[in-house]
Amino acid sequence: MDLAKLRSERRSRFWGKEVLPYVGYVIQSGVAVLFLFVLIGFSAWYTSLVQHIPAGLPIRWIMLILFVPLTVNSSFRTYLQPADTVFLLPQESQMRNYFQASWISGVVYKLLGLALVFITSWPLYVRSEADPKSFWLFLLVLVLLKLLASYGCWKELRMVSRRGATAYRLLRYVVLALAVAAWLWQPAGKSAIFILLLAATYGAALRFPAKHLVAWERLIAQEKTHIGRVLMMLGWFVNVPGRQQRIYSRKWLSWVGNRIPWKPEAAYRYLLMKSFIRSDLLGILLRAGILGAFLVWWTRSGMVGSGIYLFFVFLAGVQLSSLLRYHSESFWLHVYPIPPGSRRANAIRLAFQIQLVFAVLIWLPLLGAGTDRLGAAFVTLLCGVILCLLFRFFAGRKKTGEDDDDE
Repeated sequence: MDLAKLRSERRSRFWGKEVLPYVGYVIQSGVAVLFLFVLIGFSAWYTSLVQHIPAGLPIRWIMLILFVPLTVNSSFRTYLQPADTVFLLPQESQMRNYFQASWISGVVYKLLGLALVFITSWPLYVRSEADPKSFWLFLLVLVLLKLLASYGCWKELRMVSRRGATAYRLLRYVVLALAVAAWLWQPAGKSAIFILLLAATYGAALRFPAKHLVAWERLIAQEKTHIGRVLMMLGWFVNVPGRQQRIYSRKWLSWVGNRIPWKPEAAYRYLLMKSFIRSDLLGILLRAGILGAFLVWWTRSGMVGSGIYLFFVFLAGVQLSSLLRYHSESFWLHVYPIPPGSRRANAIRLAFQIQLVFAVLIWLPLLGAGTDRLGAAFVTLLCGVILCLLFRFFAGRKKTGEDDDDE
């Protein structure tokens, strides 16, 4: 069996038959026009920032916050399927040919994104830093650190112990954060020696944990997670067949939703709340909220802060629209005595409330601008609330092909 060809066929089938047919609907939804306006607005703001750099801009911290996640985060698309544990298991010793393309594509695409962000941020760095590093040397260091992180991520996927894999993932974050910080704050020679020693130590540490030849179950679960995220993004614009997404235990949030009234009309709301706190969506909103609050605080003294605030509120609304499609294919919801029409009404209400809380929390940094901009801050909050109401209004008017309770 040609394993490299098998992976190529699966990749083509997924993107060509399961994703590409929906791309046209995504473009028709106006996302391309919105992206163009966001790009134009960002370009104008960034150009103004580079031309008028504020005094004391913490450029090293900005570069650290920007490039640590970009260098650390790694993932690989394997396109493995549950049946592979039976049909490909006899080929386990030759699966290197199958995974080679996954490694190359998983690294190359992320390196291109890293290079794009670096080129974009370079004018701000070189004009703000008193003693900037060489362009090509800086880029080379980031590329090598990205390769190191990808290598570590692949080793983690093969580890027998899940706790060990989690510990090594934390170690990967620490190692890459220290390496990037050393490069930004220390002279090139000293930081290069430190990074080489750190990388050698990290590479040696990766050799100790016991590893599977092929971690079938873990790779298959990861592939299901990747597919679920892709189809969830498409689901913002068009109804797509549901796929299994990763479920997080999050026991520290198990109490959320327990105060929902125990009555039939609130039953679906209870289920939806429990599903939300265990889904990828909560993690996405938390990361977007932290980033949005930081950017709003950073630009709180001008209209740019208000624009960034409204953009993140809009982004949260788009993300939360996926709540309306949760459990859309669940058989049990047709068996349980849930009142007609309550599913969609509860989903819209919950999405609105979460978006409203999100809007208030990331608005708070605007108060740091002082009393002079207090009026503008409350006008911005009012616009955010109106945006949440508009999302609720259009979600209520949106009609699917069938009735809510017939889905």
